[in-house]
Amino acid sequence: MRLWRKPLDSDKIKITHGDIHIIKERCKGCRFCVEYCPTDVLEMSEEYNLKGYHPPVAVNADACVECHLCEMLCPEFAIYITVKDEENSKNLVENKR
Repeated sequence: MRLWRKPLDSDKIKITHGDIHIIKERCKGCRFCVEYCPTDVLEMSEEYNLKGYHPPVAVNADACVECHLCEMLCPEFAIYITVKDEENSKNLVENKR
């Protein structure tokens, strides 16, 4: 997401990131999630689901800011976002070393 100006309190606010989960078999290819994603995380895939539609795929999943707009717009409830637990993932990486 590109901002035309920097918020004054941007150093005080922690931006949460989300994990994108797509239920491909529910998708009917309406493209609402792709068109209205503010950070351009999603795009339509070339593969087909069982109904013959192209489901979305997350091409830039790290850019997801957990706005849940795709969830609200999806008429088939085929996409949902969960909070990415960054602290636990950092601890797991450090423990593996």
